[in-house]
Amino acid sequence: MTVMNLHLTGDIHAITAANNLVAAAVDARFFHESTQTDAQLFSRLCPAKKGVRVFSDVMLRRLRKLGITKTDPSELSTDEVSRFVRLDIDQDQIMWRRVLDTNDRFLREITIGEAATERGMARKTGFDIAVASEIMAVLALTTSLSDMRERLGRMVVALSKQGEPVTCDDIGITGALTVLMKDAINPTLMQTLEGSPVFVHAGPFANIAHGNSSIVADRIALKLVGAPAGEPVTADNAGYVVTEAGFGADIGFEKFVNIKCRASGLVPSAAVIVATIRALKMHGGGPDVVPGKPLADEYTQENLGLLEKGFANLRRHIENVVKVGLPAIVAINAFETDTEAELELVRRLSREAGAYDAIPTHLWAKGGAGATELAEAV
Repeated sequence: MTVMNLHLTGDIHAITAANNLVAAAVDARFFHESTQTDAQLFSRLCPAKKGVRVFSDVMLRRLRKLGITKTDPSELSTDEVSRFVRLDIDQDQIMWRRVLDTNDRFLREITIGEAATERGMARKTGFDIAVASEIMAVLALTTSLSDMRERLGRMVVALSKQGEPVTCDDIGITGALTVLMKDAINPTLMQTLEGSPVFVHAGPFANIAHGNSSIVADRIALKLVGAPAGEPVTADNAGYVVTEAGFGADIGFEKFVNIKCRASGLVPSAAVIVATIRALKMHGGGPDVVPGKPLADEYTQENLGLLEKGFANLRRHIENVVKVGLPAIVAINAFETDTEAELELVRRLSREAGAYDAIPTHLWAKGGAGATELAEAV
């Protein structure tokens, strides 16, 4: 568990490196356009090698975007050279921030460009947590290395002074981003404490960006446990893949059905909503839960009134799942202080709200055996 929570395959490190490469490239491009002529920029972007200039693929992409069909650098007119080399980034409309996988509150808002060589170019920006990067969302939605390259190239990082979007392809860094991310596209195969295979990929806990496991991981898992593509599912070849959408049916699940499923074409058979008696009591107006302080008695002693009031939160999650046509199954993550009356109240209210069932689970105490009833319901 410690290994999983630390570096794992380095996916988050790769995202951090790629994200901050974009940030550095945006500021560098703004700096060079502010200090050089069109001819100087053209010589730097497309230098002559042995007296010959050649456009790279990403440069040809930009030319096509500008409506320029020429492929020989020497044939560009003065106006076409200017349009090609100048992104004309509006410094106040740079929307790409740096990221760091450390909770360092003093980096949330910073000023850059304070060095003597960047006089007059200072601007305010900041750091986000690494998993909030759009690159994490790209990783979760991609289906192949080529698809990831296309998605990375389309990312909008700023607006020009004319209000046009500036992308990573425009800056010319998409190939470098893809190289940094080429190993991160591979899911990490791990196992539960009881030996069940698990793919860990794309931070479903990181709901800030996308909040779901990757499409790549899901497709590999389906191949491993299900029927081959195009063949009917039978009792002999049917298998189960459980994929995670982080942070509730109002965030992770919503992104799952409206973004991930639409991108992948995969349709789930059911949705499991995890809830606890303690959390529902807090939603019902229970005392504040403060790290380091003992829980209030309301959370460790039976309180049906507080629990029923807080069930409004779970009811909405159930409604959200049922609204898209999926059976909702509530997994009540039981604590030893939960009473039978409390568990039964949640089961009854869940069914009344439209859930297929609500099952108390005891995985923490009993491992997989503590979720047998839940598995049978699913």
